[in-house]
Amino acid sequence: MASTRAAIRYATAILDLSNSKGVSEAVNNDMKSIASTIKGNTELSTFIQNPTIKVEVKEKALLEVFASVDNVTKGLLHLLFENKRFEILDVIAAEYSKLFDIMNNVEVAKVTTAVVMDAVLEAKVLAKIATLSDKKITIENIVDPAIIGGFILRIGDQQYNASVANRLQILKRELSN
Repeated sequence: MASTRAAIRYATAILDLSNSKGVSEAVNNDMKSIASTIKGNTELSTFIQNPTIKVEVKEKALLEVFASVDNVTKGLLHLLFENKRFEILDVIAAEYSKLFDIMNNVEVAKVTTAVVMDAVLEAKVLAKIATLSDKKITIENIVDPAIIGGFILRIGDQQYNASVANRLQILKRELSN
C-alpha cells in the first residue's frame, strides 16, 4: 500500500513536469511501453525486484532497454536510482497513464471477447459505449474463450454482459425455475 502511495506521488510529479515541458503524451507512451514491457517480461520484472542487484546496474540496464524514451522519463529513471525505488517502476508507469487519462477526460473500456476483436465487433462495442459514456474512450481488449462468444464491456463500475456464456446461464436459470 505504501508503495502505491509513493508511486502515485512519483506519477503526479512526472505528469506535472511533463505537462510543463509539453511532453505529457510522449511520456504517457513511454509509461505504457514500460508497464507492458515489465508485465510481459518476467526476467526484467525479477531483475528490477531483486534487492541484491545494485541500483547502478539496474539504472544502466533500464536506460539501455528504454533508450528511446523522453528525457523526462529518463529523469524518472535517474530519480528512482537516487532513491533506490526501481521496484515500483511498473506501478508508477500504470498510475501515470491513469492520471494522464483523467486529465484528458479519457476512460478505458475493458472489452472481453472470446477471440480478438474484429472491426465489426469493435463497431458494435463503440456503439454501446456511446450510450454509456460521454468521455473519450480507449478500448482494451481481453481475450477469454470461456465467454464462448459476444462480449463483456466494463467501463468504470458499469458492466454490460452480452456474452453467450451469460445468455446460457440465464437460460439455465429460467429452465430450472
